[in-house]
Amino acid sequence: MERWLALELASTIRHDGDGGVADDLATVDGVSRWLDDQQGLLPAPFRTVDLTADEDLRLALTELRRAVRALFARAVSPAPPSPADAGRLMPAGQALAHLNAVAAREPVRPQLDWPQEGEPAARLLTEPGDPRTALTAALARAAIDFLGGPRREQLRACTAPRCVRYFVKSHGRQEWCKASCGNRARAARHYKRHHAAD
Repeated sequence: MERWLALELASTIRHDGDGGVADDLATVDGVSRWLDDQQGLLPAPFRTVDLTADEDLRLALTELRRAVRALFARAVSPAPPSPADAGRLMPAGQALAHLNAVAAREPVRPQLDWPQEGEPAARLLTEPGDPRTALTAALARAAIDFLGGPRREQLRACTAPRCVRYFVKSHGRQEWCKASCGNRARAARHYKRHHAAD
């Protein structure tokens, strides 16, 4: 299954398995675990940097996530947003401004590499600076790339009971983010049908 860094950030708000909502970024330790889990998705410089999470980074990531989830809600509209934060979404204009401001905190310049015997490849060069600023800027750019790209059209909020995730629809009939959500939705429909007559 393909993964996107912006979707992984948004998915740090998730169903906890007991009918509630869990926040993977609620603690500094949670941020550290999440960053470790994202090593394969993070831009190359962050795969080798030993980035120690702290409260400032945690707050920056949770505010960026809040903006990303608000823009995801806008992207899935007119369908309903994730129920986890539907009642307290950051206004879309504020979310957009925040996302762009965070992305701009680190100067980048595009560079084209084209070896004599190979294919051209574009990459972004950044000026070395504070790794926490660079990380949040990279995450914001990942969200901009996702929301500005073709995958935005397949973005959905999972409609399974108690699920709060967004997902990218990979085939025409997909309604849920994962099989267990589909099972939960079918069980809920079955229960409702059989207990409606009571």
